[in-house]
Amino acid sequence: MSARDALRIAEEKELDLVMIAAGGKPPVCKIMDYGKYRFEQSKREKEAKKKQRVIEIKEIRMSPSIGDNDFNTKLRAGQKFLAEGNRLKVTIRFRGREMAHTNLGEKLLRDYAEKCASLASMDKNPKLEGRNMSMFLSPKAK
Repeated sequence: MSARDALRIAEEKELDLVMIAAGGKPPVCKIMDYGKYRFEQSKREKEAKKKQRVIEIKEIRMSPSIGDNDFNTKLRAGQKFLAEGNRLKVTIRFRGREMAHTNLGEKLLRDYAEKCASLASMDKNPKLEGRNMSMFLSPKAK
């Protein structure tokens, strides 16, 4: 059908002529209420946006000479973050002479990951970057 005939039919029905595939031979058009189509499309996008969840990265910082009770407190906080579905970055800061004992920090991070194993899996192994050693944990799928 010619474009002129299609446009005339669309005007008779008080609808819009919308080009679907301009690159086709011949070009493909559709007669529809374009305002209603845009409204429904925006409604679908809003609905999809509602169901979307943004995953945050929470961070917990410790030092290699942390006490047992402080470690357990940090562990509970991390487990809470993981239970909420957030990723967790656990960082150990080394100060001064502590840099000579980075193996203690790595042991501490691996212990932390081991105690969170029921809730999370380790994304990134402990890695030393400057004076900080960090690792990433992500929640396991339910």
